[in-house]
Amino acid sequence: SLLKECFELKSLSPEVSLWSPAMSLLRTVSNGSIIIHPPGFYVVGFEVFPHIRFYFIFLAFVYVVTVFFNCLLIYVIVSNRCLHAPKFLAVVNLAVIDMVLNSTTIPSMIKTFLLKDNFFPFNICLLQMFVYYSFITLESYALAILAYDRLIAICFPLQQNSINTLRSMSCIVAVTWSYSLGLVAFSTGIMTWLSFCKSVTVRSYFCDYAPTFRLACNDYTLHWAVSSTASVVNLVAPFTFILLTYAAILVTLFLMKSVNSRMKALGTCVEHLVLVAIFYIPLFTIFILGFYVRLIDADQRVLSLSLASCIPPCVNPIVYSLKTREIKIRAVALIRKNKIKGTKF
Repeated sequence: SLLKECFELKSLSPEVSLWSPAMSLLRTVSNGSIIIHPPGFYVVGFEVFPHIRFYFIFLAFVYVVTVFFNCLLIYVIVSNRCLHAPKFLAVVNLAVIDMVLNSTTIPSMIKTFLLKDNFFPFNICLLQMFVYYSFITLESYALAILAYDRLIAICFPLQQNSINTLRSMSCIVAVTWSYSLGLVAFSTGIMTWLSFCKSVTVRSYFCDYAPTFRLACNDYTLHWAVSSTASVVNLVAPFTFILLTYAAILVTLFLMKSVNSRMKALGTCVEHLVLVAIFYIPLFTIFILGFYVRLIDADQRVLSLSLASCIPPCVNPIVYSLKTREIKIRAVALIRKNKIKGTKF
């Protein structure tokens, strides 16, 4: 058996690596301990649903909308110098994150459905894991950055131009990227410490972190601790910051004497509040009902999580394009300009 072979390999000298074609497993021995890496994993998440092909058609539509509207949003902001402001830098940051986030999962899901190939090589699996969790973390902090922008604009209007500058916003964005990429690089890197000598079937819609490390046959306490702590910190901390930000904004609004001023200031927050609701409410609901109350079975949780992660990147650019006056004016002007050029041609 495989476990018997593992124990027999313990007698080998350190730093030996073997490849067994029959077992299709990469075995590495380092410091006297055996690490077994399979050639890859089989991602199984949607087989139990009878009409799942309609869901994949929907995902294809979601992906096209995500790419088109996020590219349009980025182009409108980058090509108009009057939109080169801290707020729109934060919006571009969110748009880039949205495109990469959906590009990480949707094409691979569609490929699995069309080609009936759900095998992911080991390194590709880790790469997808790294990119997905890096950008889902960045999404959470990007929403917190937009909340910070609204806080400065409404609560400190006179100091806004000196506090919230392009340079300061760039630094904040850079810090969130460095933190997210560094944290996820560490958590993904320690996956190589695990030995997989049992099942290689990951029950999720992509190479998910927790379903993968639970397949290990050695101790994964560190991985569980990192996963749990990172989930709490990277979701709850930005969400708490957003709540505190809007508490401060509401206090400022109540201190305003003019009702018209209150409504105008609150109107600038509508698009951001919509994005926060779309991102956080489904995730928190699924985690509470699925993991704690257990009202959702494992297969339904996979489907719900895939929706919860794919829909926000699709909706975000549409909301900002329709609700932000400056972007809407520039987008309409760009479309009219292209129509005129097309007519002349």
